[in-house]
Amino acid sequence: MSEALLIDVHELSKSFNGKRAVNGLSLQVRGGEIFGFLGPNGSGKTTSIRMLCGLLTPDSGSGTCLDFDVLTQSREIKKQVGYMTQRFSFYDDLSIRENLDFVARMYGMDNRRSVVEQSMIDLGLADRREQLAGTLSGGWKQRLALAACMLHQPRLLLLDEPTAGVDPKARRDFWDEIHRLAGQGISVLVSTHYMDEAARCHRLGYIAYGDLLASGTPDELLAASRLVSFNVRGSDLALGERLKALPGIEQVVAMGHVYSVSGTDGERIRQSLSGIEGLRFEPVETGLEQVFIQLMDRTPEKIG
Repeated sequence: MSEALLIDVHELSKSFNGKRAVNGLSLQVRGGEIFGFLGPNGSGKTTSIRMLCGLLTPDSGSGTCLDFDVLTQSREIKKQVGYMTQRFSFYDDLSIRENLDFVARMYGMDNRRSVVEQSMIDLGLADRREQLAGTLSGGWKQRLALAACMLHQPRLLLLDEPTAGVDPKARRDFWDEIHRLAGQGISVLVSTHYMDEAARCHRLGYIAYGDLLASGTPDELLAASRLVSFNVRGSDLALGERLKALPGIEQVVAMGHVYSVSGTDGERIRQSLSGIEGLRFEPVETGLEQVFIQLMDRTPEKIG
């Protein structure tokens, strides 16, 4: 991973119709780094990504993306980033090859035929080159979108929930490809709702209602949460509701016949669980899902 910053922005803000969508975003992404962007729907993730890729001009703030000023050089940024939107945005009645050729024409590539061919080979699309885009499954549409992002050999990919609605096997294959690209020095900023994907990022940021609440490596965020977790088993059919009422327990999640409970005071949780006859419990590692639920619970929704 390079120490050079491909994204370096400070206090970016954006409002729509008087409502603040992003409030003072400061963010740095290094060369070859995979930065995961997490947060609930409507939290400002897409607006942030669109500011970084030059599609939206911030109302205030400063910084650079690929060494270009995000306020004044959006045209240059758009030419050099690979941006993958939430929605599939290719022509259903064109083949994979034709869609990629169209994108290459948009970039004004003189050698577009060889570039398109190599892109299809790299993303495993060569055997399907004449298949219509509209007939592709979610996973193959995802590969086509990534291939289009990579045609102009960008140093930075901005991916907005790229695996939404894609099956687990296709999601894993996609992330293997992302790590391969990062190994080549390409930086990736990716928004996701999946905790297994978050765990595969080098660093994470959590945004809610326009505010970046926390950022760091997965291990740093786990440590900062100070959460302690236990798996709990018992025969009481109403055990889940009883656990929620116990002192020290902040989260209760049913997982089949096991309940996962978490809180910041591990000793108090132990005492509470020990007071229920016939209960079996054991400490377990806290996961990123518990960390982000904690952040959500501590952040009141902003109205208006």
